Amino acid sequence: MIDYFLNKIKESMGSRKDKSEAVIRSSVIWSMGAGLIPIPVADMVAVTAIQMDMLKQLCMIYEINFSESQFKTLLATLTGSALSRMGAEAIKVIPGLGNVIGGVSMAVISGATTYAVGQVFMTHFENGGNMQNFDVESFKDFYKKQFERGKAFVEELRKEKTTNQSAKAASGEQPPQSANSSTNANDILSKLRELSDLLDKGLITPEEFKLLKENLLKTI
Repeated sequence: MIDYFLNKIKESMGSRKDKSEAVIRSSVIWSMGAGLIPIPVADMVAVTAIQMDMLKQLCMIYEINFSESQFKTLLATLTGSALSRMGAEAIKVIPGLGNVIGGVSMAVISGATTYAVGQVFMTHFENGGNMQNFDVESFKDFYKKQFERGKAFVEELRKEKTTNQSAKAASGEQPPQSANSSTNANDILSKLRELSDLLDKGLITPEEFKLLKENLLKTI
């Protein structure tokens, strides 16, 4: 009987980790898109909103109370140098060629940062932790390692996307047209904030938020 319950607990933990990995992957993809928004500072705002939603979803998976104000404080302390690098890269986005170079760098940094944040909190929750007993100092080195892994993870996603696009091109399927004007970037950022507000107010479910967010990502 004891073995039965232990196996059930292990199955539950494995399931939660699988769900968490899927949430992190989705959030990394979305962060990469947000990192390409050609508006200095606005991309960091969008990435932070994405990471906020990611942690909300992780908290729901592990049945942990979520505190937005507490998470913002923890996030600022944890990410520190990475966010500073994001700010430095944002200088490159104006104008011309710098927009391309800076945009690509921002996409990698945004995705890697989100990956690292997700891995840190998932590991903490997997070990029985919660928002109240999270110790930033004990996770700083782990965060740095996950940030480096995140950059490799982003590159794998890039290769996967390129492979999928090549396959679609070979089959004659036309890829969707991407709008990249400043007006479109403003609209995307505004819609992202609106979706986050609707979720916070309980007007849409997390599943609806995820679907709408993914549809919005396709327009970047």
